[in-house]
Amino acid sequence: MRLLNPLLALLVLCCLVAGRAEAADLVQTIAAIKPAIVGVGSYQAMRSPAVSFVGTGFVVGDGLTVVTNAHVVAAASGEERKDSKDSKDSKDSKDSKDNLRVLVARGANVEAREAALLVMDRLHDLALLRLSGAPEPALRVGDSDSAREGQMLAFTGFPLTAILGFHPVTHRAMISAITVVATPAPNARSLDAKAIVQLQRSAYPVFQLDGTAYPGFSGSPLYDPESGVVLGVINKVLNATKESAISAPSGITYAIPAKFVQQLMTGR
Repeated sequence: MRLLNPLLALLVLCCLVAGRAEAADLVQTIAAIKPAIVGVGSYQAMRSPAVSFVGTGFVVGDGLTVVTNAHVVAAASGEERKDSKDSKDSKDSKDSKDNLRVLVARGANVEAREAALLVMDRLHDLALLRLSGAPEPALRVGDSDSAREGQMLAFTGFPLTAILGFHPVTHRAMISAITVVATPAPNARSLDAKAIVQLQRSAYPVFQLDGTAYPGFSGSPLYDPESGVVLGVINKVLNATKESAISAPSGITYAIPAKFVQQLMTGR
């Protein structure tokens, strides 16, 4: 028994040292991550305020490319309020996309920069925007296939958007499961044999996280706490309603693996 006590003490000490080292790494990583975190929204001259933002994005590549969710771009451009008409045939939708803005921190101030939609991947809920002006600090997109269940990660973004001000917030998250999702059919009557085959083809893996995310975190980078390498993009929270996401968050969040971002960036 006397031999066990020193061994136990050594094990506890090692755990404490490892925990402190991980915390120190995250402190440094957050400082490096935050300059690349941006808001995504829209501009309307007759609106007050003229610029509003609805979600999060992050800069990658050459410093002028912004990754966010397709549903964030849709919300910023007003597509969510339109009818079911194909947005590609809607002049209003095109005009609203021309009013996209990316919000960048400039010390205590916020700069709203013009942005153009490069490409949108609705299946994987991803979009790439092109910033005007000078490049911004960029994050590195890593190999999401290396991610494993039980791995601790972090994500940084803007919970509740303008309500909390333009201050990036970081939450920890563990990969609880790597599961599969598919784009659902509009209704049961459309579930014929052809539709079922299409659903199977559209299925893809996502990260289920135990971290708590709020509306506004959509489009946030999910990254390794030590290296800051992006392994995913936050895209939705498991909640019945938007109101319950604020008042009673479920603590179940989903992220799109970064490999789909890489495919979008390379045009594959």
